[in-house]
Amino acid sequence: MDHLFRELAPISTAAWAVIEEEARRTLKTTLAGRKLVDFRGPLGWDTSCVGTGRSETAAPPPGSDADARLRKVLPLVELRVPFALRRSEIDVVDRGAEDPDFEPVVTAARKIAIAEDRAIFHGHPDAGIRGLCQPRAEVALRLGDDVAGYPTLIATALNRLRDRGVDGPYAVALSERAYTDLIEATQNGYPVLEHVRRLVSGPLIWAPGLDGALVLSQRGGDFALTVGQDFSIGYLAHDAEQVRLYIEESFTFLAISPDAAMPIAPKPSPA
Repeated sequence: MDHLFRELAPISTAAWAVIEEEARRTLKTTLAGRKLVDFRGPLGWDTSCVGTGRSETAAPPPGSDADARLRKVLPLVELRVPFALRRSEIDVVDRGAEDPDFEPVVTAARKIAIAEDRAIFHGHPDAGIRGLCQPRAEVALRLGDDVAGYPTLIATALNRLRDRGVDGPYAVALSERAYTDLIEATQNGYPVLEHVRRLVSGPLIWAPGLDGALVLSQRGGDFALTVGQDFSIGYLAHDAEQVRLYIEESFTFLAISPDAAMPIAPKPSPA
């Protein structure tokens, strides 16, 4: 038995398989950051931190005049989203039902996927994570109300990356709102989306955990997502009516070359 305690859950092997497949499909659809950055792992639940290759001066041990330095590390953050399933719905899987109501699994998987992406894109200060969209000193780009202007904004972002010496291929990530606006927009009868696709050779990603848009290099080696335990479902408790479960992961994110990403801020919300 491991720390997930799945053996204690009144769930059959067949039902576990369906639960995990529901989570897997949702994670695959929702996760955006993993499609854009380097992935390292999974390294295991017992992994606590990753080295940054840096150190800082520290006081020597008492009574010693030796030089001392402390290695700087990034701790892995654990994310967990609990949910509950009705035992009556779990039981129908073993009777051959193909439509169990496992919507709570879908909801939990979406929540944790967006939480990971929020850390990658917008940072997680308590975990020491600096996001790809953290403010920069240069003049910010911002989405406007005119979707026809999106190609110009993305072209400007690409030019800024090239000016920094950042090679492609390049990818574009768009928030739900920006992505929907883009796929619905036309200019002189031609989809604006196609104008954007002609600008980049990499993927155009739907990213519900992102605010605004992001243009970044796909050359590799610029951004690293390190995962200890990848998404796993564990057991909490049960009674006659429900089984309480959770989905969790552990990870950290390091923007090795922050200049390889160019954020485009979201348009202001209506007052």
